[in-house]
Amino acid sequence: MSLVNKIKLLCDEKKVTFAEVERSVGISNGQIRRWDNSSPKIENVKKVADYFDVSVDYLLGRTEKKRYYDLTEKDEQSIQKELERMINNMDNESGFAAFDGSTIDELDEEDREMLIASLETSLRIAKRIAKKKFTPYKYRD
Repeated sequence: MSLVNKIKLLCDEKKVTFAEVERSVGISNGQIRRWDNSSPKIENVKKVADYFDVSVDYLLGRTEKKRYYDLTEKDEQSIQKELERMINNMDNESGFAAFDGSTIDELDEEDREMLIASLETSLRIAKRIAKKKFTPYKYRD
């Protein structure tokens, strides 16, 4: 898929036009469409990538991963391992109490599942934030 087609898909997802993107990032009107026939300046490609919060490599078709901080299979395994550890600790520790003062053993199945889902979501968010914050610049694009 060409650079222009990738940008078109991103525009469709965000419900914006090429003209709106060009105005927002400060490039001349009609510039993106001309990238089918001429090579763009890397600075302009970076601006567009930043606008859509995707990597330059994604725009150029070098990877299918939109963001450098997207979770990998290894990250997912790490999250599941940590979640399992947390659940085991809650089951084994008598010190855990929910907001209403009940212990993990006293929660009904639905509440327990919601607690686990919340913990898993929190772990995913924390992992993405950490990747975004601590990934060295040389690995970002």
